[in-house]
Amino acid sequence: MAMTFFRASCLATLLFLLLSCNLRASVAQTPAPAPGLSYTFYRTTCPQLESIVRTELQNVFNSDIGQAAGLLRLHFHDCFVQGCDGSVLLDGSASGPSEKDAPPNLTLRAQAFVIIENLRRLVQNACNRTVSCSDLTALAARDAVFLSGGPNYSIPLGRRDGTTFATRNATLANLPPPTANTTTLLTSLSTKGFTPTDVVALSGGHTIGIAHCSSFTRRIFPTRDPTMDQTFFNNLRLTCPTNVTDNTTFMDIRSPNVFDNRYYVDLMNRQGLFTSDQDLYTDSRTRGIVTNYAINQTLFFIDFVNAMIKMGQLSVLTGTQGQIRSNCSRVNSNNLYILPDMENEGDEKLASY
Repeated sequence: MAMTFFRASCLATLLFLLLSCNLRASVAQTPAPAPGLSYTFYRTTCPQLESIVRTELQNVFNSDIGQAAGLLRLHFHDCFVQGCDGSVLLDGSASGPSEKDAPPNLTLRAQAFVIIENLRRLVQNACNRTVSCSDLTALAARDAVFLSGGPNYSIPLGRRDGTTFATRNATLANLPPPTANTTTLLTSLSTKGFTPTDVVALSGGHTIGIAHCSSFTRRIFPTRDPTMDQTFFNNLRLTCPTNVTDNTTFMDIRSPNVFDNRYYVDLMNRQGLFTSDQDLYTDSRTRGIVTNYAINQTLFFIDFVNAMIKMGQLSVLTGTQGQIRSNCSRVNSNNLYILPDMENEGDEKLASY
């Protein structure tokens, strides 16, 4: 019995040491702010910024926690295409359809755009036009994670808003579809500087939110994907009885509205919804990372935060680049500024800026 206890103790100690090493390595990898960004960027120009955003989002999520996933996804889709410049927020123009109109973005929640614009109004009323829509999108994603149960963390700020949006082809090329396998994900995101650990950690964003049947139709029609659990398949066929059904289902069946590590438990049980999800566990290059996160939520949170900070600094505009939009869906025209107290959409009064 003593020998058994000794072996168990040694195993527990070894496991603890291994996890501790992993955690220390992850902490050391926290990205430094990109040139022009700072953790204290609005300390003097808008010190109440983060309080305004968090208070408003707490009210939003108290009414509909599902909006958290929508805001998180909006930030992903902004940053991956042409950098975190708020271009995904822009409406189309005479130059062509916007990023919103590209196929990968058609299922972005319409309310997410409304929430960002409401935040912009609140912040500009308090601080004038000092905070960009791209920074508000990044803050909203951060608070979506925290207010749904995830880690609380700081992000560098100081992004400026872009004045152009990406083409349909560029949007398609930079947003891997849910049918993508791990090779496609790793190849695509490595061009943006992401490691396999980053890719698996960022995929953990699927621990909250919903998906349309069309996103995983190929996995359940005409027959079950062999990597999918039979009971999970049966339930999905009830939700999506035909290959043209447009219903939705939760991304994480264990805790759909809580930001935690249960998504990775789903994958280990062959209950990942997308090909891009389940293949992370099937592929030997990423299987170990999935397993580590499934058994260690703290490790997942640390790596997720590091990957989010890295993602949030992709091709950012800073300094005098870009602009601070007066309306998140439109580029400023001729440097005219809509004063915060003159924003009734039916009677916009302009002042030079």
